[in-house]
Amino acid sequence: QVRLVESGGGLVESGGSLRLSCAASGFAFGSSTMSWYRQAPGKEREWVATIRSTGGNTIYADSVKGRFTISRDNAKNTVYLQMNSLKPEDTAVYYCNAVTRSYSTYWGQGTQVTVSS
Repeated sequence: QVRLVESGGGLVESGGSLRLSCAASGFAFGSSTMSWYRQAPGKEREWVATIRSTGGNTIYADSVKGRFTISRDNAKNTVYLQMNSLKPEDTAVYYCNAVTRSYSTYWGQGTQVTVSS
């Protein structure tokens, strides 16, 4: 059974930091591309960051570049999102996403991040 379980969300003041974690199981994590997405109230889900399976290459949305860092620990089957200098507009439900080599796609249940001004 595939599971992606996010954690680490919460309420933080503007300028603060949070680290999200996504624990994966039930699929070949090490060979999968992992991403974070977010969805703010009343808005469509948007892509935030991606880390490739090999080489650890990372890419970021312009809105978070320089503030957020995605990383992975293949030994722990976990992907992280370190979020610094948080802004109220970062408030959203953050979702973990996995795309396997066979292009199967999986989603977590999401974790709420609220940034107060």
